[in-house]
Amino acid sequence: MSVPENLLYTKDHEWISLEGDVATVGITQYAADALGDVVFVALPAVGDTVSIGAIVGEVESTKSVGEIFAPVAGEVMEANDSVVDAPDTVNSDPYGAGWLMKVRFTTAPEGMDAAAYQALIGE
Repeated sequence: MSVPENLLYTKDHEWISLEGDVATVGITQYAADALGDVVFVALPAVGDTVSIGAIVGEVESTKSVGEIFAPVAGEVMEANDSVVDAPDTVNSDPYGAGWLMKVRFTTAPEGMDAAAYQALIGE
Protein backbone atom coordinates (compact mmCIF):
# COMPACT_ATOMS: atom_id res chain seq x y z
CA MET A 1 0.00 0.00 0.00
CA SER A 2 1.27 3.46 -0.87
CA VAL A 3 2.30 5.71 2.03
CA PRO A 4 4.24 8.67 0.56
CA GLU A 5 7.25 9.70 2.64
CA ASN A 6 6.77 13.46 2.10
CA LEU A 7 3.44 13.75 3.95
CA LEU A 8 2.22 13.90 7.54
CA TYR A 9 -0.54 11.54 8.70
CA THR A 10 -3.23 11.50 11.40
CA LYS A 11 -4.72 8.66 13.43
CA ASP A 12 -7.98 9.46 11.59
CA HIS A 13 -6.30 8.50 8.28
CA GLU A 14 -5.94 11.95 6.77
CA TRP A 15 -2.77 13.08 5.09
CA ILE A 16 -1.32 16.59 5.20
CA SER A 17 1.01 18.25 2.71
CA LEU A 18 2.57 21.56 3.81
CA GLU A 19 3.49 24.40 1.49
CA GLY A 20 4.27 27.62 3.32
CA ASP A 21 1.28 28.35 5.55
CA VAL A 22 -1.16 26.22 3.54
CA ALA A 23 -1.95 22.59 4.32
CA THR A 24 -3.46 20.39 1.63
CA VAL A 25 -5.54 17.63 3.21
CA GLY A 26 -6.88 14.33 1.90
CA ILE A 27 -7.66 10.83 3.08
CA THR A 28 -5.08 8.08 2.85
CA GLN A 29 -5.14 5.14 0.48
CA TYR A 30 -5.72 2.94 3.54
CA ALA A 31 -8.90 4.89 4.37
CA ALA A 32 -10.05 4.96 0.75
CA ASP A 33 -9.56 1.20 0.45
CA ALA A 34 -11.40 0.58 3.75
CA LEU A 35 -14.35 2.70 2.60
CA GLY A 36 -14.70 0.93 -0.73
CA ASP A 37 -16.19 2.69 -3.76
CA VAL A 38 -16.67 6.35 -2.80
CA VAL A 39 -19.97 7.68 -4.17
CA PHE A 40 -20.38 11.03 -2.34
CA VAL A 41 -18.08 13.66 -0.83
CA ALA A 42 -19.16 16.71 1.21
CA LEU A 43 -16.52 19.37 1.91
CA PRO A 44 -16.38 22.62 3.91
CA ALA A 45 -16.98 25.91 2.11
CA VAL A 46 -14.19 28.29 1.16
CA GLY A 47 -13.86 30.83 3.95
CA ASP A 48 -14.99 28.43 6.68
CA THR A 49 -12.87 28.41 9.82
CA VAL A 50 -11.94 24.93 10.99
CA SER A 51 -10.42 23.69 14.22
CA ILE A 52 -8.28 20.63 14.80
CA GLY A 53 -10.39 17.53 15.28
CA ALA A 54 -13.64 19.14 14.11
CA ILE A 55 -15.81 17.27 11.62
CA VAL A 56 -15.59 19.24 8.37
CA GLY A 57 -17.14 16.89 5.84
CA GLU A 58 -17.94 13.33 4.96
CA VAL A 59 -17.09 10.62 2.50
CA GLU A 60 -19.78 8.07 1.66
CA SER A 61 -19.17 4.77 -0.04
CA THR A 62 -21.35 1.90 -1.11
CA LYS A 63 -20.75 0.28 2.29
CA SER A 64 -20.22 3.06 4.86
CA VAL A 65 -19.99 6.74 5.72
CA GLY A 66 -16.78 8.26 7.01
CA GLU A 67 -16.31 11.66 8.60
CA ILE A 68 -13.54 14.02 7.56
CA PHE A 69 -11.77 15.60 10.53
CA ALA A 70 -9.72 18.79 10.27
CA PRO A 71 -6.09 17.91 11.03
CA VAL A 72 -5.21 21.60 11.14
CA ALA A 73 -6.84 24.81 12.38
CA GLY A 74 -7.35 27.76 10.07
CA GLU A 75 -9.35 29.08 7.14
CA VAL A 76 -10.43 26.92 4.21
CA MET A 77 -8.80 28.48 1.14
CA GLU A 78 -9.96 25.91 -1.39
CA ALA A 79 -12.24 22.88 -1.54
CA ASN A 80 -11.69 20.33 -4.28
CA ASP A 81 -14.96 20.52 -6.21
CA SER A 82 -13.61 17.90 -8.62
CA VAL A 83 -14.02 15.17 -5.98
CA VAL A 84 -17.55 16.37 -5.26
CA ASP A 85 -18.35 15.92 -8.96
CA ALA A 86 -16.32 12.69 -9.34
CA PRO A 87 -16.09 11.09 -5.86
CA ASP A 88 -14.36 7.97 -7.16
CA THR A 89 -11.23 10.13 -7.60
CA VAL A 90 -10.71 9.66 -3.85
CA ASN A 91 -10.25 5.92 -4.53
CA SER A 92 -8.24 6.16 -7.74
CA ASP A 93 -5.82 8.95 -6.75
CA PRO A 94 -6.06 9.72 -2.99
CA TYR A 95 -2.67 11.49 -2.83
CA GLY A 96 -3.08 13.44 -6.08
CA ALA A 97 -6.29 14.57 -7.75
CA GLY A 98 -8.29 13.17 -4.81
CA TRP A 99 -7.15 15.82 -2.30
CA LEU A 100 -10.03 17.37 -0.34
CA MET A 101 -9.22 20.87 0.94
CA LYS A 102 -6.53 23.47 1.44
CA VAL A 103 -6.37 25.32 4.76
CA ARG A 104 -4.30 28.39 5.64
CA PHE A 105 -3.06 27.70 9.17
CA THR A 106 -1.51 29.83 11.88
CA THR A 107 0.19 27.00 13.79
CA ALA A 108 1.93 24.24 11.85
CA PRO A 109 0.05 20.96 12.17
CA GLU A 110 1.56 17.98 13.89
CA GLY A 111 1.27 14.50 12.54
CA MET A 112 2.97 11.17 12.11
CA ASP A 113 5.65 10.54 9.55
CA ALA A 114 5.19 7.74 7.02
CA ALA A 115 6.93 5.13 9.19
CA ALA A 116 4.72 5.87 12.21
CA TYR A 117 1.60 5.77 10.04
CA GLN A 118 2.64 2.44 8.53
CA ALA A 119 3.06 1.09 12.07
CA LEU A 120 -0.43 2.37 12.95
CA ILE A 121 -2.07 0.56 10.04
CA GLY A 122 0.04 -2.55 10.45
CA GLU A 123 2.01 -2.27 7.20
